[in-house]
Amino acid sequence: MTETKRIDLALQGGGSHGAFTWGVMDRLLEDPRIEIEGISGTSAGAMNGVVMADALTRGDRDTARQALHDFWEAVSHAGRSSPIQRTPLDKLMGNWSLDHSPGYIAMDLMSRLVSPYQLNPFDLNPLRDIVSERVDFERVRHCEDLKLFVTATNVRSGKQRIFTREEMSLDAVMASACLPTVFKAVEIDGEAYWDGGYMGNPSLMPLMEHCGTRDIMIVQINPIYREELPTNAAAIMNRLNEITFNAALIKEVRMIAMVQRLLGDHGVDIGCFGGTLFHRIAGDETLCKLSVSSKLNSEWPFLCHLRDEGRRTAEKWLVENFEDLGQRSTLDVESVYQDTETPR
Repeated sequence: MTETKRIDLALQGGGSHGAFTWGVMDRLLEDPRIEIEGISGTSAGAMNGVVMADALTRGDRDTARQALHDFWEAVSHAGRSSPIQRTPLDKLMGNWSLDHSPGYIAMDLMSRLVSPYQLNPFDLNPLRDIVSERVDFERVRHCEDLKLFVTATNVRSGKQRIFTREEMSLDAVMASACLPTVFKAVEIDGEAYWDGGYMGNPSLMPLMEHCGTRDIMIVQINPIYREELPTNAAAIMNRLNEITFNAALIKEVRMIAMVQRLLGDHGVDIGCFGGTLFHRIAGDETLCKLSVSSKLNSEWPFLCHLRDEGRRTAEKWLVENFEDLGQRSTLDVESVYQDTETPR
């Protein structure tokens, strides 16, 4: 009889790069040995989470896999009318980034000079329409097969806000994905929210406090380490973006590891901190080759490329580490999140 192991997923945000996470989830859902108890997601990670939760209320794992496929396909269809497209030369050279796209350059420049309150006064957001059409949030709130947590950043207090499955809404998901240079802050119950990546990308504590499984799988799509030193403006902004959106996650993992090391080793009861095991599936190999502009590339071949890379990376992790689930952490916190060596 095949042994079944339960895990929680911690899903980072990163625009179109969230298709890599789609691939990871697709492979995990395909594996009958894996049960997913909870998901904590931010931005694109939050969208992947609510799409899966909605699908599980009306079907099974295969329904969830199809729903994720259909969601990202809808994202691609909506992107066809966007002025932000790759140049013919980039397409010829197989370059997925949009650094040379006139539409991207114009948008990037305008976002530095004009706020979305002037540039986009009607707060138009095609992604909001896609999520609204694809996800029934009433079903999500009643999905008993999955615990779900979405992180947003409170603009006024600077604190993170965790939306649970029971209070999930379209506004909560869009707040989690609200880049302040592109969209107006999302108002919920009189409070304004921006992208959750600033304070929790994603947040791990809800999984530790409310889920029974010990194993947390971090699906990380913002590269931690880059060999080359950024020297031009685009590369510097790209690296700054990655560091910013990794900061909260790195601090949280290091804090938990420190508590486990300092107190747990001395027999002190540290509650949910004590039994937590960390694992990591990362897209460093693939995503290090891409600039921040590619997070706006919604071409279907690109999204499928990222999905396939996510599946391949998840497959490799399962072959090498499945037996470690429930037994030990496979994430070496010190080498990945603490010192200056290349992460393993």
